[in-house]
Amino acid sequence: MSSINYTSAEIAAMIDHTILKADATKEEILQVCREAKQYKFATVCVNAGWVATAAEELKGSGVGITTVAGFPLGATTTSSKAAEAKFAIADGATEVDMVLNIGLLKSGDLEGVQRDVEGVAAAVKGQAVLKVILETGLLTDEEKVTASQICKKAGADFVKTSTGFGKGGATVEDIALMRRAVGPDLGVKASGGVRDRETAFQMIAAGATRIGASSGIAIVTGGQGEGY
Repeated sequence: MSSINYTSAEIAAMIDHTILKADATKEEILQVCREAKQYKFATVCVNAGWVATAAEELKGSGVGITTVAGFPLGATTTSSKAAEAKFAIADGATEVDMVLNIGLLKSGDLEGVQRDVEGVAAAVKGQAVLKVILETGLLTDEEKVTASQICKKAGADFVKTSTGFGKGGATVEDIALMRRAVGPDLGVKASGGVRDRETAFQMIAAGATRIGASSGIAIVTGGQGEGY
């Protein structure tokens, strides 16, 4: 679909306005929340320790709160990812971006990968949207397809490209590949290196339904952003 079909407001409604850096201060979290309210972004994306702060600031705004689980490596246990998700939801999270167990996928333990996603899906069911981060920069195309299909089967709501902390980031080719793998029913989130409006449009045209970026304002206003 051509970018001409999207207004700034429509693009904003597809953005998870993100601040996941380790040294983010309370004031920076609050500023991201204020920006999200101003531009009407879909959600803010913050580490779990800041969810309650974001929830208080965003109360009644209509802006959701995304947090992360098993972040950024995906190598923690399923029970720990599920616990992170449950506690974050109790604090006000409306969406959870968990990291796939990449090592299990690389080991060929596809049942283990599916159980991991299923465990977190069960923990958030009916309470929050579940996105699964594949960390595409570490995967072959075959692994990207396999992982996407497993996530769909396991009950995820979205597949997502990258943490922003690993190798590589979102590419148009990966978004198109993931969209083909999951079909029309699942969301696909492009994250990692989406810093301007044109790149966001390209991702959406390829099949992305959500954009994760710290450069949300630049994307909406047509500027050039930095960071995640």
